[in-house]
Amino acid sequence: MTPTNMGDLWPGDADMSRTALVDLLDPDRPVTLSHEALRDECRAVARGLLARGLVSGERVAILSANRREFVTGYFGAMMAGLVAVPVSYRFARETVHFIIRDCGARLVLTDEARLADCPDGIDTVVFGAAGTDGFDALSDPGPFETVAQGDGDIGMFLYTSGSTGRPKGVPLSHSGQIWVIETRRKVDPDVSDHRFLVAAPLYHMNALISTKTAVANMACIVLLPEFTAQSYIRAIHDHRCSFITSVPTMLAMVAREEEALAAADLSSVQFVLTGSSPVTQKLMDQVKRIFPGAGVANAYGTTEAGAGVFGPHPDGLARPDTAIGYPVPGAGVRLIDTAGRESDDGVLQMKTPAMMPGYHNLPEKTAERMTADGWYDSGDVMHRDSDGFYYFVGRADDMFNCGGENVYPGDVEVMLERHTDILQACVVPVPDEIKGEKPVAFVVARAESGLDEAAIKAHALANGPAYQHPRRVFLLDRLPLAATNKIDRNALTSRALAEVGEAGV
Repeated sequence: MTPTNMGDLWPGDADMSRTALVDLLDPDRPVTLSHEALRDECRAVARGLLARGLVSGERVAILSANRREFVTGYFGAMMAGLVAVPVSYRFARETVHFIIRDCGARLVLTDEARLADCPDGIDTVVFGAAGTDGFDALSDPGPFETVAQGDGDIGMFLYTSGSTGRPKGVPLSHSGQIWVIETRRKVDPDVSDHRFLVAAPLYHMNALISTKTAVANMACIVLLPEFTAQSYIRAIHDHRCSFITSVPTMLAMVAREEEALAAADLSSVQFVLTGSSPVTQKLMDQVKRIFPGAGVANAYGTTEAGAGVFGPHPDGLARPDTAIGYPVPGAGVRLIDTAGRESDDGVLQMKTPAMMPGYHNLPEKTAERMTADGWYDSGDVMHRDSDGFYYFVGRADDMFNCGGENVYPGDVEVMLERHTDILQACVVPVPDEIKGEKPVAFVVARAESGLDEAAIKAHALANGPAYQHPRRVFLLDRLPLAATNKIDRNALTSRALAEVGEAGV
């Protein structure tokens, strides 16, 4: 039977003795739970939350690094008919307070490190703490019947990254998220025997959908508290991870750890899934060298319309490395060009069972993103090839105009990263009195390559149109990361403006 509550995804006939979770909060003392133990802990949380007087539909915020209690708090809240609200702890305290108050949280589940960031006037329960305010005291072991949910009932809120203005609350239904999981089960290979490495933060859809997919398929989750390249490699080696999840920036950082990679046994890896931002052919080639024999796929999804919109081709055609896939059954997908017509090149719009009903308390923002005929406008510019595969080109919001020519930073970054000595690149615009805006690039080069600004400019001029070439290049040891482990374009834009001044280059 298909579940109705995404807090309880275990199949009815499952072998509950299988390993469900390996928590690496302390990597030297991992905590391992069977599926039966994990479900029992989730039920104990559900009982405890209802015993505190919370009622169906009320919100429970979760502010914490990845850990076992995050998982059981997340599933347990939804089991009880409550709404789970994972919150990014990398936001500024003021933004965290805004999110917790905006969603109307009755309770915050948090860890010790984030307790000081919780707003006054809202009850807190602390993971790992002793006493009445501790998570163990909240949990109430015993039988529990999961609260059935109807079509469209909300199970969680996720808040967008807030790259422009305050983050927006995205309500997501139980039925919509279960549709994603069931659709993936139909179109993807069986993952029941895999050990999923989850290192992206659990307040992000990337990690949450991987966690729910593992539970629904009786697979095992190997959970890192947060991502570092060395801990990621160690986890694969120590725990024989076979299905590794990531965003492209994480894989690019792993690829730089040549000593750690050489010392690790990575032969267990059978599948590498990356997504949430564009991926280059160069990075795909690096990943294939690191994990020879593993299948590698570039995924795409949005918080607002679902994580499972693209998949394999229905005719069995091999997916090109940098393609995000072919639309899955049940997902409406179209590309709209600048003239408002459907095209093979344009902004992606989607209509899926996983789509949000609208941004929380933001009718005007909802109207900006939802079309009159009920499609979600992603703002992502895509290309569709003759076989029907889709490719990410760039964010419409990131595009800028240089001397009358549209420049997509992603196009320039792909071109720069074709240079054998360039590991990563990020391109941002700066103002220019004549051209309007001009590209500036931040580059991570291979150690001891001797690469300099002049050589990078020469490469750009030789391999792309002149208007795309970066007028200034800044070499960095690493690119800054935003809360979702993607490159922090806002930070680099601010740095570019500080380097070149408001007058531009």
